[in-house]
Amino acid sequence: MWHVLALVFAINKINQDPELLPNITLGFRIYESFFSARKTYESSFTLLSTRNGMIPNYNCDTQDKLSAVIGGLGSETSIQMATILGIYKIPQVRISYGSFHTMLSDKFQFPSVYRMLPNEVPQSLGLVRLMQHFRWTWVGLIASDDDSGEKFVQTLKPMLTRNSICVAFTKQAPHVPSPSMVLVFREQTSKLHSSISQTKAEVIVVYGDTDSLLGLKLFLHVNYQTALTPIGKVWIMTAQWDFTSYIALNRWTLKPFHGSLSFAVHTKEVPGFRDFLQSLNPYQSQGDIFIQRFWHTVFNCSVLYSSLTIKDGRNCSGKEELASLPGSDFEMKMSSQSYSIYNGVYAVAHALHALYSSKSKKEAMGKGHLLELQNIQPWELHPFLKNVRFNNSAGDKLYFDENGESSAGYDILNWIVFPNDSFVRVEVGHMDLRAPVGQEFTINERTVPRSMCTESCHPGYFRTVREGEPLCCYNCAPCPEGTISNQTDADRCDQCPEDQYPNRDQDKCIPKIMHFLSYEEPLGFVLASFALLFSLLTVLVLGMFIKHRDTPIVRANNRELSYVLLLSLLLCFLCSLVFIGQPGRLTCLLRQMAFGVIFSVSVSSVLAKTITVVLAFKATKPGASMRKWVGRKLAGTIIVSCSLIQVGICAIWLGTAPPFPDLDMKSEAGHILVQCNEGSNIAFYCILGYMGFLAIVSFTVAFLARKLPDTFNEAKFITFSMLVFCSVWVSFIPTYLSTRGKYMVAVEIFSILASSAGLLCCIFIPKCYIIVLRPDLNTREQLDWQERGRLQTL
Repeated sequence: MWHVLALVFAINKINQDPELLPNITLGFRIYESFFSARKTYESSFTLLSTRNGMIPNYNCDTQDKLSAVIGGLGSETSIQMATILGIYKIPQVRISYGSFHTMLSDKFQFPSVYRMLPNEVPQSLGLVRLMQHFRWTWVGLIASDDDSGEKFVQTLKPMLTRNSICVAFTKQAPHVPSPSMVLVFREQTSKLHSSISQTKAEVIVVYGDTDSLLGLKLFLHVNYQTALTPIGKVWIMTAQWDFTSYIALNRWTLKPFHGSLSFAVHTKEVPGFRDFLQSLNPYQSQGDIFIQRFWHTVFNCSVLYSSLTIKDGRNCSGKEELASLPGSDFEMKMSSQSYSIYNGVYAVAHALHALYSSKSKKEAMGKGHLLELQNIQPWELHPFLKNVRFNNSAGDKLYFDENGESSAGYDILNWIVFPNDSFVRVEVGHMDLRAPVGQEFTINERTVPRSMCTESCHPGYFRTVREGEPLCCYNCAPCPEGTISNQTDADRCDQCPEDQYPNRDQDKCIPKIMHFLSYEEPLGFVLASFALLFSLLTVLVLGMFIKHRDTPIVRANNRELSYVLLLSLLLCFLCSLVFIGQPGRLTCLLRQMAFGVIFSVSVSSVLAKTITVVLAFKATKPGASMRKWVGRKLAGTIIVSCSLIQVGICAIWLGTAPPFPDLDMKSEAGHILVQCNEGSNIAFYCILGYMGFLAIVSFTVAFLARKLPDTFNEAKFITFSMLVFCSVWVSFIPTYLSTRGKYMVAVEIFSILASSAGLLCCIFIPKCYIIVLRPDLNTREQLDWQERGRLQTL
């Protein structure tokens, strides 16, 4: 009945469509094969005859013109119809909606058979993929007892074996018992029940069409009613078995199929079909025996003016609603086979439309005869049907391939049966024949029944073997730190690529974040701000010294050396900015070289200043021979010579193993440390060691000269400055070695700023205080006789 309603709905929609077959009305005639070869042949000959008698090759009706045949629910029925109708070339436009048999793909034997579904090979592949997905490796097979069932088993078994799936048993479906075959049926069902009950296989694949599996349906129904049906088995049905309508009309239970899976030809919701069903009425069109019989069956009432009655005599009111029926009695949407009929009718209509359009063009050009329906021969439809291509109202694109088969794929359905025998078919997967290789099969495993020894290990875990138990029974252990598993039931956990790291759940790898000291982050911003602040302070001190260059306090401290020291300190503060930002090849080369050379100039200036002060006091004594050594040449010589040694160390470093940008991907989880690889740690520590040597010498000389009689005792201030300098860099080394990434860079910047600020503050701030706040002390009269002589010497 479902198939008839789909046919009627499609033809009504076409007849109401002003663009498809305008001015042409399609009609239909329906014949039942009753799954009988005799009845199939009789119906086929009737199609070729006049209504008044079965006379093949004779049909004088002008309004009852046969254009195409839609039929063949079972494989045998399809082949029988194709054999008869092929003689008269009618099969050229025949659409078969239930014929999966591979024989019908033989275009030499059946050149005009078109099928609204694919052949069986993709379905077999889908069965294998389904079992692989759920790791079902031990399955049973039940196939129809005919050539089609044997062919299916011969095709599927090798595919299962190649994919490490074993077949526990292979059984043929029992035949429907006739009165003389009851004992045979009992024997077959007894063996089948024994095989199903005793096997450890939890998955059973069933193959066959509606006719060949009637015996299996009866077996399951009877065994369920007597509580003998094996519980807990997962039934997988192929698309050939459209059992719902037959079970519903015969009031057979669906409970044995609860939780089962089935393949079905791809189906979509057809707009308007539900409204069409709701508008049905047994009294709407008198004489519609299909609607009347259906109403009588599902609502258990008698239809007036018909021979269909019930015992209690209750009449149908015509107001009964199909939507109120449970799902076991009637579904308000098309089944997969009804959907194929709907598409088949539209395929014929589009082919007829193309044929009539072609003939109308020829008539308009004067190349054809008068266009009349009776002049259209069925065989003329063949080339147009072969090339038909259209989108149906549900949005599916339909066409036939070179074998005359539809491009439709398969839906995978999960059957949910309720206690009242109503049911829901939940779509849980697809087999898309148009998808790229490897992507044809998709499934939503959350809604599909499971058949496993233990629950699956989720991503982030891996399987560990249980001793003394089968391999399919296992424990789940979390992945070790630093590894991931991104699939269910992983056998091991894998390392992420170097530039990625595991997420918290350890089920995927996340790109690492580039990590370096930047101006945008607070630490980089604060350090850069201090560098600029101290640079500005140095410029102010330098400007003050230049402005008061002729005052005693500036001249007494060797103003040229003060200028050099202030300029070098300014460069020290600014060179710390090179350490901030993403390291590049140029910045890596400049960082340590600029730092080493500029600091050497600063410390050399302090050393020259200290030695000059000591020699100046020695030279003020009468008859002192030191007077010839005091002057600009000595200071310049000390600065240049000491700085050149540092330049030489840097040159050797650049020539042998220069610094370069490097990515450290292992020190910090989730981060890539962008840093400068020093190239040679020995050279780096040589630079630091040489600066330390100069600082110690300066500190020693200044310490020995700290008690010289000097109103502006610079040796004392140099001692303090060198003490600060040495303290900073002694604490720098262990701190530097214990940090990584941007914090290592921050430690070096802090050391540069702190040591430079120590020199600036200890040596120059006291002098600035006198210049700005105590100008009364900045006079020649405040100097003793030795200082006056030193000032004269300098």
